[in-house]
Amino acid sequence: MRKYFRNCTLEVLELAAVGSRFQMEGAQDLDVGPNSINSYRINHNQYFALETEDFGEEGKVPFLVLQRPLDREHTARHTLIITAIDGGKPPKSGILNITVIISDVNDNPPVCDKQKYTVTVKENAPTGTYLLTVNASDSDEGVNSEIEYSLRSKFRGLVSDPFALNSKTGKVTVNGNLDYEEKQVYEINVMAADKGAVSLSSNCKVIIRVEDVNDNQPDIDITSLSSQIAEDAPPGTVVALMGVTDRDSGVNGQVLCSVPADLPFELKPSPDGQSYALITKDYLDKETSEVYSVTITAQDLGYPVLSSTKVIKVDVKDVNDNSPVFPQTPYTFYVNENNVAGMSIFSVSASDKDGAENAEITYSLDRKSSGSIVTSFLNINEVNGTISALKSFDFESVKTFQFHVVATDSGSPPLSSNVTVNVFILDQNDNAPVILYPVSSNGSAEGVEEIPRNVNAGHLVTKVRAYDADIGYNGWLLFSLQQVTDHSLFALDRYTGQIRTLRSFTETDEAEHKMLILVKDNGNVSLSATATVIVKLVEPKEAFAASDVQSAAAEDEDSHVTFYLIITLGSVSLLFLISIIVLIAGYTLDRLPACPVFQSLELCSWNK
Repeated sequence: MRKYFRNCTLEVLELAAVGSRFQMEGAQDLDVGPNSINSYRINHNQYFALETEDFGEEGKVPFLVLQRPLDREHTARHTLIITAIDGGKPPKSGILNITVIISDVNDNPPVCDKQKYTVTVKENAPTGTYLLTVNASDSDEGVNSEIEYSLRSKFRGLVSDPFALNSKTGKVTVNGNLDYEEKQVYEINVMAADKGAVSLSSNCKVIIRVEDVNDNQPDIDITSLSSQIAEDAPPGTVVALMGVTDRDSGVNGQVLCSVPADLPFELKPSPDGQSYALITKDYLDKETSEVYSVTITAQDLGYPVLSSTKVIKVDVKDVNDNSPVFPQTPYTFYVNENNVAGMSIFSVSASDKDGAENAEITYSLDRKSSGSIVTSFLNINEVNGTISALKSFDFESVKTFQFHVVATDSGSPPLSSNVTVNVFILDQNDNAPVILYPVSSNGSAEGVEEIPRNVNAGHLVTKVRAYDADIGYNGWLLFSLQQVTDHSLFALDRYTGQIRTLRSFTETDEAEHKMLILVKDNGNVSLSATATVIVKLVEPKEAFAASDVQSAAAEDEDSHVTFYLIITLGSVSLLFLISIIVLIAGYTLDRLPACPVFQSLELCSWNK
């Protein structure tokens, strides 16, 4: 037999049983007889032995016999050498190189590199956030080593936790909303399974710890609330009780509460800081604010700071702590004389900052301070403060007076205030002029004047005198000639009432001349009176004798006229002075005990 080398490959299943025989190709030897193939031997190895079986004419055939279990993962390939030896002398041999390839069988489950994985994630991590990668390996090959990952629950079902696992890569990511306040730790099982015909798998644990972030606002819970607080409630009165919670942990769950500093309220915390009492820090004032909107702000100490607010409505209950107030003091009214008795002439009004019945005001006349004489001819409507006169005023009798009005609220106890009212009577043109001169013995306004015929132009014939009880334009008098026998002889000064000659008299002029003089005031509706003056022309001697008599009479009349004028001017001056005093006193009497101004005056003649 000539020596030769051959190569062959043998595939053996990894799970082949010990004792399994694998027939190999026998060697060929052209010699026959003793020189043909005599024996086979195999190189030393741990797994295979060599057996030979004689098939007669076909010769001896070698068999590989498995001596121990195969493990592809330990040794995937075995190299064997079978040597064929003939029986000649010298013996010759041939070599068969055998490569035994162990075919994989899915006999190894995947193995995770850790039995427990631990990771921490913030509770606000968005969907898709990478957590970790589970890594498993499989000693098998091919599909037997291809691994798929899945999340399993302890009940061997799919989990519904907010996580996702990439089945190919083993990457674990966030797949939902995490909430530290709901769950702090997740323990999930990851199964790694190969793709063998009969899949093998193994499990590992993944511990996911959720880290708290400041994602919860503080919560304010009002446990007690007083619907109304009286405005006279002392500072420290409890308005509301409340509890404060924050679902976060640590400093994220520590809360501080506050109210606006410009409100008359403050918060008093409990020792543990988890509840507060809203109390008043000052007296409330319904007149300033009927309802307070108190905004309570709860703020945690986390970062970023989160806060929440709650608004409490505090109704202020009114108490009668405000007196009625008049918008002006004193009141000053001007009233026309000759008013209609019983009609309203003016009104006063007061306001009260309180509410409801505490602000309902009634009006009355202060008869004690004003005097019964004044208030006897006045009446006030207690509801609206309208004042009416029971009599008609006469400027010529009374020009001004003063009284007091009291405004009282309906609270308990009632509060009141008073105001001074100054009334000035306005003159109306209700008095006609009165002729003082000339006046005849029978009382008519008629007189006779005798003048010498030889007087020159400009000679004062006489002066018509009159007065008017009214004042101002109503008492301003103008004189005019209404009738005269000869317009060329006499002229009348419209302001003074003086009658003077315009020229010298002639022989042809009549001896007697009659003049009708109109005296009227300047009121809107003018009132007037007339006087008649008869001028007689006499000879100078007669005129001289008559002049002595007339002078004495004129002096007597002048004295009477002067007396009347003095009385009139004195009365007007006195009334004017009293008016000034009343005006000055009106601003000071409110601070002094009231004293009737006209208590000593005669006020009994009001109607004409």
